[in-house]
Amino acid sequence: MNNEMAEKAPMFYARVVGIGLLLMAAIAVYANFFVIERLIIPGDGAATAANITANEWQFRSAIASLAIVLVLDVVVSWALYVLLKQVNRNLALLMALFRLIYTAIFAAAVFNFLSVLQLLRDAAFTALETAQQQAQVMLLTGAFDNGWTVGLIFFGVHLLLVGYLVFKAGFMPSILGILLILAGLGYLVDNFAKMILTNYADFETMFILIVAIPGAVGELALAVWLLARGKKIPAIKPLKPRVEGGVPL
Repeated sequence: MNNEMAEKAPMFYARVVGIGLLLMAAIAVYANFFVIERLIIPGDGAATAANITANEWQFRSAIASLAIVLVLDVVVSWALYVLLKQVNRNLALLMALFRLIYTAIFAAAVFNFLSVLQLLRDAAFTALETAQQQAQVMLLTGAFDNGWTVGLIFFGVHLLLVGYLVFKAGFMPSILGILLILAGLGYLVDNFAKMILTNYADFETMFILIVAIPGAVGELALAVWLLARGKKIPAIKPLKPRVEGGVPL
């Protein structure tokens, strides 16, 4: 009985997604903009190593924050699937799968930051020549960026699917779906550009705007709508089992 009631309570899942998205946004902004981008100086291994060593607690807090984001990503994937499977079960499953793949790739990327701490603290590595140690620090922080770039391609496809399902749902504003589709396209354009363009840095500001504006508007609009209007989502009916030869599967 409790399971059936949970299945028919879309507002619960809407709140899980809405709160999860808002928490992820706040935590990620802290970790990325207030810590990581302040401590890691592109192309300057000496300054980066010195910054991390002098602000180790902040760097560790950023890693822990990203770990929380990873957990929330899994929870949001599940709740989104439950909400949108009534639109198209197969596409909703694919949507969740792409977000989980992104989460796995991002988790692997975060491991590089733990390796940076090990490199700067463990006696076995501090014996390295200063230039070698600093080069390794930049290699590992660069590996984080590269991993995140690959992961965000999967995230972009995830947003395309979310946007399509929201657009087709009928019980959610079509404009939300359009915004999410634009956000997904922005992620794909930006991160493929990072891979393809040798002079990406010359256009970085433009590409960041391509991602940041539709991404922030689309995802935050979805979160706010789910929290404020999630009760408009119809009751989620349990999926009927497939029957083959008269035998339920």
